[in-house]
Amino acid sequence: MTNDNLVTYEKNKNQPLLEVTNLKKYFRTPRGMLHAVDDVSFEVNQGETLGVVGESGCGKTTLGRVIIRLLDATAGNIYYRGENITNSTDKRTHELRRDMQIIFQDPYSSLNPRMTVGESISEPLIIHKVFSKKVDIDKRIEELMDTVGLASRFVNSYPHELDGGRRQRIGIARTLALEPDFIVCDEPVSALDVSIQAQILNLMQDLQDEKNFTYIFITHNLAVVKHISDQILVMYLGVVVEKSTSDNLFKNPLHPYTRALLSAIPEPTLKKTRNRQLLRGEISSPIEPKPGCRFAVRCEYAKERCFIENPVYEEMLPGHYVACHQTKEIQQIR
Repeated sequence: MTNDNLVTYEKNKNQPLLEVTNLKKYFRTPRGMLHAVDDVSFEVNQGETLGVVGESGCGKTTLGRVIIRLLDATAGNIYYRGENITNSTDKRTHELRRDMQIIFQDPYSSLNPRMTVGESISEPLIIHKVFSKKVDIDKRIEELMDTVGLASRFVNSYPHELDGGRRQRIGIARTLALEPDFIVCDEPVSALDVSIQAQILNLMQDLQDEKNFTYIFITHNLAVVKHISDQILVMYLGVVVEKSTSDNLFKNPLHPYTRALLSAIPEPTLKKTRNRQLLRGEISSPIEPKPGCRFAVRCEYAKERCFIENPVYEEMLPGHYVACHQTKEIQQIR
């Protein structure tokens, strides 16, 4: 961060750590432009977790990768600590890697099979020239392995010799190597067994409490996102349909899509306490989408207006935002 940006941030410590405004990411295809992320805006404060949920293909992974500059944005702005990093230079992006990191979904494919555990963890330390002596690097590797609960005996092991939980711990250790403030967690537990998922989630929360990390936690599992998130953002075909605190979203979902997702959460009881809301109809194409609500073709409350006019993303309750023409009518029905 430049001195000017640092001074600006010191004067505005109450501003969010990350602010995304009208962010878009389109991909060119033979049939036209695919709107993977379309006009997304939100804020995340230091030390908080923003959960991003939605079905596969809704754009949540693309959103995370654009934010940390693994992909270039088509339009919109990304502000980190008050600095606009949307079109930062290669040099500045390299510097930002120390503050902004990602945990990938698949712990096996994200690791180099020819590198040992110690070599994988040390790679960011070497690239960013954190230490000049090998003994210091080895000491840092040992500290990181201990932090994520990896026994030191695995330091010379290769990824194929370890189970999924240990591989993901390697990924987390590598992410923590540069002591970042902000981490995008791209479905970090979806490829793991349920018991291992709980261990990794508890580890991530303990690290957040200890080091005041800020997370964007991407997942399709609402049971998981409720456990770890302060705020939840619901996406559908590239757009945000609802955003609220975790508690409010689960107590009072306003968008029909959110309600359908919540109704699909498995219940740990033989007694049925909620009615399943099945989504019917074909998913509309994200390639050159037509005007109107993208969820309308699957929505039981949809009216003619929903098919021709884009819904406005607005605050319906304090801190509770939704993009739906029928919100008030649905609330009356409920």
